[in-house]
Amino acid sequence: MKSPRVSGLGIVLGTIMLTASICGASAQEKPQEKSPDKSQGSAEAVWPTKGWQTSTPEEQGMDSASLAKLVAYGTGRSFDSLLIARHGKIVLDTYYAPYSADIPHIINSATKAVIGTLAAMAMKDGLLDSTDHPMLDFFPEHGIQVFDDRKKAITVQHLLDMTSGIDWREPTDGLPVTFFQMERSPDWTKFILDRPMSNAPGDIFNYNSGNPHLLSAILTKLTGMSAEDFAKARLFGPLGIDEWRWRRDPQGVSTGGNGLALLPRDMAKIGYLYLRSGQWEGKTLLPPAFVEQSSHATINMNLRFEPAFRYSNYFWALPDRNVYMAVGYHCQVIMVFPALDMVAVTTARDFYPFGVVTDLISGAVKSDTALPPSPDGANLLANAVREVSTEKPNEVGTTPETAAAISGKIYTFPGNGLGLKSLSLTLTGSQPRIDLEFFDRDPTAPSRKVGGPIGLDGRYQKGDTTPAGVSAAKGSWSSDHTFLLRRLILGAGLAEQKYTLSFDDEKLSVRGIDRNGREVSVDGGSWRKS
Repeated sequence: MKSPRVSGLGIVLGTIMLTASICGASAQEKPQEKSPDKSQGSAEAVWPTKGWQTSTPEEQGMDSASLAKLVAYGTGRSFDSLLIARHGKIVLDTYYAPYSADIPHIINSATKAVIGTLAAMAMKDGLLDSTDHPMLDFFPEHGIQVFDDRKKAITVQHLLDMTSGIDWREPTDGLPVTFFQMERSPDWTKFILDRPMSNAPGDIFNYNSGNPHLLSAILTKLTGMSAEDFAKARLFGPLGIDEWRWRRDPQGVSTGGNGLALLPRDMAKIGYLYLRSGQWEGKTLLPPAFVEQSSHATINMNLRFEPAFRYSNYFWALPDRNVYMAVGYHCQVIMVFPALDMVAVTTARDFYPFGVVTDLISGAVKSDTALPPSPDGANLLANAVREVSTEKPNEVGTTPETAAAISGKIYTFPGNGLGLKSLSLTLTGSQPRIDLEFFDRDPTAPSRKVGGPIGLDGRYQKGDTTPAGVSAAKGSWSSDHTFLLRRLILGAGLAEQKYTLSFDDEKLSVRGIDRNGREVSVDGGSWRKS
């Protein structure tokens, strides 16, 4: 799989590392009652290597009517997908239009859990002697600028647990200042190693995407290949994962803190590997002790929105609910429910109250054995899935004369907060189209062009594939001179982009929201294509 180097994914990828304040839980949520772990029966396990088997919810002890409510809930929370597998079989696999099952989804900070998984595999293979190994031993060639004895004490386990003590500003409910600085640096590994220390290793939890990036660089040194290539051989290959994308830093290191894109069904395979205690088709891929440590996390994340969260090996855990998960910005989540023998996956374009969703999922479990068929519940669930997976067309109103006047013209813009360099609409004829050009965040990098069909009937039309996902657009006239443009990057996990285009002779004013949530307006002029 081709891994794009970091260049200017700009607006699209610039914000995806604001990890998950992400899926905040409410104080009123009821804890899930603990029950015995039922995930250990690997001898009878179903293995989805060549594809997942499917089942009705009732056959796996789940209630279809409850799942129908969960599917409907996802509509108001900007879900892209929702998948639940129990006893090794998928009981729900839903895709919210215009996203579809064939588009790999960026999993943002859930990438960290994959890096941790690879580190455990390197330890099982004898390539890493221990997670207590000092981190600096792997970087003798780096002349570290800021050095003290505390930095010498950092171990691989400190990296895995976000307790390295490296000075880093990346709050789970704020702007990831240091991460953005790292992205702009010419050498990410050196940038991280040169950071000063704020605490002794092991003292406190501090979220830091530099930690897993160092671990990715360590994996490259241990294996002689990138983390991506190591994953292909040791993780993706055995699990039957054959489609992915993974970013690289300027030195070619697979990004450790984010940047991996997977299909939701393949995300579920990674969760299932953990549900089966690191076993896969009779082979031990992960040390069981590593899985145990991940599922019984004890490090307090000190989160204001949910004090119960604990952390270990790049996994978040809610011990009260007996669930642990890999978590990415805008709720790209792989959930593992050991006591319920269940895995769930969400991909989304916005935050949701985490406790509500986990309770809706676990609340649909009614029995450890099969339930009687429920025709009424099955109909409710089928209708709910049909409703979210299909966009409804609108009646197309009268097209104003402005449409013909502006079609084919290219409008250009000076530098602006929207990153928009040029825009062209073709709104006459049988194939309406939009073409956009964006400035790169790196002023030395070329601009980025993306285009494709645009839906005028209320339905998104898919266009070019970009490094972040599939571009899709739709629009409508709100007046004779005002066009409302809506744009998505399918699989990017980012909110819908909304632009108001106001045409006035040869001028175009574009109003939209920049990546910091501020309204921005920019004016441009036009010239016609030759």
